[in-house]
Amino acid sequence: MPKDLSPLEGPSRRQFLQTSLAATGAMALAASTTRAGAAVGQGAKRTAADQVTLGNTGLKLSRLGMGTGSNSGQIQFDLGREGFNSLIRYAYDQGITWFDCSQTYKTFEWMGGAIQGLPRERVFLQSKIPGQPEDIQKAIDRHRQVYNTDYIDSLLVHCMVKAGWTDPWKRILDGFESAKDKGWIRSKGVSCHSLPALRTATASPWVEVQLVRVNPQGQRIDGENESVWSDEVHEVSPVVSQLQAMRAKGRGVIGMKILGNGEFVRAEDREKSIRFAMSRPEIDAVVMGFKSRAEIDEGIQRINRALAEV
Repeated sequence: MPKDLSPLEGPSRRQFLQTSLAATGAMALAASTTRAGAAVGQGAKRTAADQVTLGNTGLKLSRLGMGTGSNSGQIQFDLGREGFNSLIRYAYDQGITWFDCSQTYKTFEWMGGAIQGLPRERVFLQSKIPGQPEDIQKAIDRHRQVYNTDYIDSLLVHCMVKAGWTDPWKRILDGFESAKDKGWIRSKGVSCHSLPALRTATASPWVEVQLVRVNPQGQRIDGENESVWSDEVHEVSPVVSQLQAMRAKGRGVIGMKILGNGEFVRAEDREKSIRFAMSRPEIDAVVMGFKSRAEIDEGIQRINRALAEV
């Protein structure tokens, strides 16, 4: 989104769940008629707030999600905690029910408070663990503690760049499997930052969810260079080929860097990229980093307009 747009501490997980259940009853009738609403019916008008299914996981999330890690979370962190909480609530009220988080983001410790009191069964939390923690179960449990929840909806291995990464990461992948067996996470996957890593992810039977950098301009998307942040502009067709292979395997596919890591300051670039993402049947949902209500409104409006014309 353009850089010039302006726009709780949580209790224990048990208290959070009790609050959520109480809130659910009060909100049930309203939720059925608001933008935070129902799954897409056949022939219904599609919108950014639709509850869509994430691949073969069976999990539901809104078509548009809010990222909390723009510039490693600095952009959202600069809003201050109260401003961050307010923006999360505003996004939720517009029908954005899922949030993309990471241990590496400056907003990591704030997320539990930001969603406090929202009905947990409607909130989809995606988080990420970097590197290879010595105690992977402890690392996963830390995410549950920080977010004041018993489970994470989607937990990802963060920022893979090397071909064949699944072999040196096997201990971590096994730890994710164990956490899923215990109900700590509901789905598992990876975010990639190179084509070699993306191909490995697509080929691996371990992966259920793939967070993929994609936009038609080729800005900040995956290329052959095994580098986390390559400034090169890459061809989008190899990424599209991987998207098609992922869909054939029933993967949950989420598009990121839709706005070129925030570098699409021209409205026509944002429009072009959003239309491209909405036209791809392989992409279940997309995530965008927002820093203002105006940016959220614009993202929703552009997605709704693109979906009406697809």
